Amino acid sequence: MTNTTRTAVCVPAAGRGERLGPGGPKALRDLGGTPILVHSVRAMSRARGVDLVVVAAPADQVDQVRALLAGTVEDAAVTVVSGGDTRQESVARSLLALPADVDIVLVHDAARPLVPVEVIERVIHAVRGGHRAVVPVVAVVDTVKQVDAEGVVIATPDRVQLRAVQTPQGFDRETLQQAHATAEVDDVSDDAGLVERLGIDVWTVPGHEEGFKITRPLDLVLAEAILSRRRARGVIT
Repeated sequence: MTNTTRTAVCVPAAGRGERLGPGGPKALRDLGGTPILVHSVRAMSRARGVDLVVVAAPADQVDQVRALLAGTVEDAAVTVVSGGDTRQESVARSLLALPADVDIVLVHDAARPLVPVEVIERVIHAVRGGHRAVVPVVAVVDTVKQVDAEGVVIATPDRVQLRAVQTPQGFDRETLQQAHATAEVDDVSDDAGLVERLGIDVWTVPGHEEGFKITRPLDLVLAEAILSRRRARGVIT
């Protein structure tokens, strides 16, 4: 890939986030006085090489999200489209909104608002270097058990070989489009899983502990604490 490669980020943000409790779509919940989605889009736009961010919003709140993001992001263009009923469908709709000159596509969970810019740039660099699919990962620190349908432990995987996957995940555009075009069922939790089914290698780069996903109320408490620490240090949020 050449230096003229353009990069876009797809941000599926149509999920309701029921595990976070009542209060509307998760991406629109407040974090330090600003919606989670705004934090995530700002993080993506600040990364070197990101030219466009496409947000897949809840179908009934597209205008609201468009107004929310207007004027809040200065470093990249932002487009808002109507998301689907599933994450996979939202990403597929975002891909349809990309200009023809975009060659690299990142997919980022809206609920990961604190991912450091260096992680984003690490992913972009790896895709530009020739890898067709790249994911940021962190080591698994807990012992993991595999259980059967009745809850009985059947195996203990060696955690030395295990990694927790984060986002943004990066792909060359053709690979990601092919993965979505050939997906038969919506039963994978990330886009790299679709690419794996094509028999394409997925490479890893170091992620960051602050790139965690806000899923439960406790995650929101942790995110607030990290955000407060950043602001105390004068870090832009």
